[in-house]
Amino acid sequence: MSRVCEVCGKGVSTGMQVSHSHVRSKKKWAPNLQRVKAVVNGTPMRIKTCTRCLRSGKVQRTV
Repeated sequence: MSRVCEVCGKGVSTGMQVSHSHVRSKKKWAPNLQRVKAVVNGTPMRIKTCTRCLRSGKVQRTV
């Protein structure tokens, strides 16, 4: 299953989790994706979009 926003393209980012004793391990940060029914090119369809795109109004949701 894809973990990418279909509006802005935001995806999973990787890095290191560092403990207090400075032991490093790999970590992933995934975007908060929601499946919503939105209008795309005049037709309603289900898309996966991040909550930032929903909040900023980049996605027009259907009722």
